[in-house]
Amino acid sequence: MVTLDWRILVVFVGVLIAIGAAWMYMQERRRSQQLRGRFGKEYDRAVQEEGDRRKAEKVLKEREQRVEMLRLRPLAAEDQDRFLKEWQSIQGRFVDDPKTAVTDADWLVHRVMRARGYPIGEFEQEVADVSVDHPEVVSNYRSAHDIAIRAREDQSTTTETLRQGLVYYRLLFEELLDAREPALAEVSR
Repeated sequence: MVTLDWRILVVFVGVLIAIGAAWMYMQERRRSQQLRGRFGKEYDRAVQEEGDRRKAEKVLKEREQRVEMLRLRPLAAEDQDRFLKEWQSIQGRFVDDPKTAVTDADWLVHRVMRARGYPIGEFEQEVADVSVDHPEVVSNYRSAHDIAIRAREDQSTTTETLRQGLVYYRLLFEELLDAREPALAEVSR
């Protein structure tokens, strides 16, 4: 009968533990890379807000799970057309009444979100939900909403700030509408 030296057994167990730790590290790193790839700047924002990468990743995973449970749906062609015409009207009114145009854009984006199946209510939850499928424009949405609030409260906002708010809303509107047609003319840059 061959007896194993206890030192060989300790080394073997140590190697197994090291392999297991390396595998767990690689899995965690892969998950982090996937979340960073999916959420982009929103990933970095969540890490900054939470103060810890793991907590931020947990928050982002919870957002994904919440949105998976929503019954999000594409817009019917007639709804897309109707919303697009409303957007064009809002954009056309910008020159004469930029504050109203921005606040109307805020309202229109909410209506499109509701039509797509997003629950509307508390703004931070809306942002969290939108960030799952539209992470590249969610920071713009935050900025646009802030501009719309300042415009509604009649706080001092320059025409340039209002124009930027409308541009930000347009970017989210296009994402939500799922239409990047030439008819979505840009507000002059």
